Amino acid sequence: MRTAAALGLLLLVAVPAWAQSDTIAAPVTPRAILRALEEAFAAAVDRATPAVVNVSTTPRRATGTPPTEDPQKFREFFGDDLYERYFRRRREEVRASGSGVIVDPNGYILTNNHVIENAHEITVRLSDARKFTARLIGSDPKTDLAVLKVDAPGPLPAADLGDSDALRVGQWAIAIGHPFGLDRTVTVGIVSATARTRVGVATYENFIQTDASINPGNSGGPLLNLDGRVVGVNTAIVSAGQGIGFSIPINMAKEIMRQLIARGRVVRGWLGIVIQDVNEELSRSFGVAERDGVLVADVMRSGPADGGGLRVGDVIVEFGGARVREVPELQRLAAAVAPGETVKLVVVRDGAKMPATVTLGEMPGEPVTALAPDDEVWGIEVESLTDELRRRLGLSVPHGVIVTEVAPASPAAKAGLRQGDVILALRGRVVIDPRTFYRELGTLKPGDAVPLFVRRADGGRHQYLVLERPAP
Repeated sequence: MRTAAALGLLLLVAVPAWAQSDTIAAPVTPRAILRALEEAFAAAVDRATPAVVNVSTTPRRATGTPPTEDPQKFREFFGDDLYERYFRRRREEVRASGSGVIVDPNGYILTNNHVIENAHEITVRLSDARKFTARLIGSDPKTDLAVLKVDAPGPLPAADLGDSDALRVGQWAIAIGHPFGLDRTVTVGIVSATARTRVGVATYENFIQTDASINPGNSGGPLLNLDGRVVGVNTAIVSAGQGIGFSIPINMAKEIMRQLIARGRVVRGWLGIVIQDVNEELSRSFGVAERDGVLVADVMRSGPADGGGLRVGDVIVEFGGARVREVPELQRLAAAVAPGETVKLVVVRDGAKMPATVTLGEMPGEPVTALAPDDEVWGIEVESLTDELRRRLGLSVPHGVIVTEVAPASPAAKAGLRQGDVILALRGRVVIDPRTFYRELGTLKPGDAVPLFVRRADGGRHQYLVLERPAP
């Protein structure tokens, strides 16, 4: 009787309203109860699976692609380092694979930043085997999230999004993804913990911890509740342990996704302070309990906190009415505030609590993370200049990138760029490395043109060339 009663309670808890029948014709036996639970899992998976996709990428630079048909000539001009890179490695195209979930019938897909980072091409495969080339709308390395977009002839199956703030430890958790290339693998466990920080995966962490098995290839796939709604985006595992995986809460992901779709980047609030946790030794010195507040170690001159009267040595114990216990908590709270908004704080100064008001600024240095231009758009590949190349070319400037490949009939070829040219400046600003070069090109719209200051390969003369972004 005790077993039957316990299983009867399990039935009431486990089976969501949409999966229950109006009546139960057969007697409530242990087997019937387990069958009902089994049906609840299967129904949740059936509901979400059509929206789960495989995401595969080709790296921006396929290894071993020769920029010239004459290896010896290339070696003589560029040196042994680049020669080894292009001609001694296996000529194979390495593909990375992960998962994603369609969150909008118009083709928006949520996945991890690390799945598509540095991608040359992104391919999405649906549960019905259709394949699409995806565009990167934007990515946010600080939360390890990215938004893709595919253009389909009709509406796509989209997952229902749940409320991660309502999660409780001990609730069922279902993970779906493509671990090790095994399509749409389903694993089941529970929510082991919520609000996990200091995992070391992202800057802003507030992870759901689960023991539902998550493996390489699951990244970017959904974590579901028993109703089949997405409550998290699977992101990381503890490689040294078993049954310890982490998902980004969907409520956090929804806000990041909204900003990425709207502006291609994430804007965060900024206090302009350096902070540290209050440990046992510091707590005695500053008159607060251990892990009860965050210590201000420095205040940036003319920053938001400086304008609000905060001082070095203050301990922030409340932010916007929320209690603050540790650094990741304050970082997350401040980042969620729109720049220009005013927030009330409570700080402990000289052992006494006092109020403070700060108008937050915008987090500086947030990069635009839309997909950078690649050789298919511009028809050009560049490399950093080595000291050996500078010596050989007689360059005295510490900056610039060298052109290693120009595709025929490409925008780079039309601009007059040739292999061996050194690009010193773009828009009048010096070019430091390939990353900054491609980032600048990524700000151009179709039809825009940009002047390049180039040291030509033939004779070392300097010349301005104009590179134009082609229409799509």
